[in-house]
Amino acid sequence: MHEFSIVNALLEMCEKNAKEHNATKITKVEIKIGKLSGVEPYLLQTAFDTFKEETICAEAEFIVHLQEIVIHCENCHNEVTLTHNEFVCPTCSSTDLRVIDGEEMYLMHLEME
Repeated sequence: MHEFSIVNALLEMCEKNAKEHNATKITKVEIKIGKLSGVEPYLLQTAFDTFKEETICAEAEFIVHLQEIVIHCENCHNEVTLTHNEFVCPTCSSTDLRVIDGEEMYLMHLEME
C-alpha cells in the first residue's frame, strides 16, 4: 500500500506550504489522481484520514478529483478522453498514441487559515 507513503509526502508538502504562508491550519486539500496513476482513491482517503491527526491538516476536508485518460493520436493528431482502457484512437483506429493526462497525481488546491 504505497498510498500511506504518498499521504506522508502530501502532509509534508502541506506543512511546508502552510509555513511559507504563515498559516496555522489547513482547511481543505484538493488533489487530482489520474486513472493510470496506480493510486487507489479510497485507500488514499483512508490513509489521509488516518495520518492527518495531530498535523496542520487535522481538520482538513480531503477532496479527490479522478482524472480520465486523455490521449493524443500521433496519426490523426486528435486529442480524446478515453471512456474505456482501450488504447485505440476512436477517430482513425490507430494505436500510435501518447497519453497526455491521467497518469499522475497533483496537489491542486490548499485552503489555509
